[in-house]
Amino acid sequence: MNTDNNYQKYNDKEFTHKEIMDRLIKKVMWAGKKSLAAKICSEALNMSGEKLNVSPEEALDKALENVGPLVEVKSKRVGGATYQVPVEVTPLRKLQLSIRWIVDFARTRKGMDMSRALAGEIVQSAKGEGAAVKKKEDIHRMAEANKAFAHYSW
Repeated sequence: MNTDNNYQKYNDKEFTHKEIMDRLIKKVMWAGKKSLAAKICSEALNMSGEKLNVSPEEALDKALENVGPLVEVKSKRVGGATYQVPVEVTPLRKLQLSIRWIVDFARTRKGMDMSRALAGEIVQSAKGEGAAVKKKEDIHRMAEANKAFAHYSW
């Protein structure tokens, strides 16, 4: 149960690298194998740091920054009609969406192990190129198209 106070404390804070890594590991984890997920994430971050010639933390931060959406659309039902209403994304939701998209698109890559796929998606996201960045741009485009319905967001 999220009370307003509990939810509010995560909306305005800056996330540490440890918190971000914990969320990434939990998203990569499959069938409760957390140590394997941690190994996959550390290998992926080291590979992506080497490819971009920066530290692994900087590579992940840049990727999350490029993938995180500023606005998204939510469905509101008003008078029998359903409108796609653009709403601002909180920092917690932005982090959750960016991690989810990076991991999901890494999972769709075939022909390589998960650490290489995750590293490739992080590198492409850090460069502003990958499928996760395209997803963010699609969301922004949809919000821009439905800007006329912004007055329904209450």
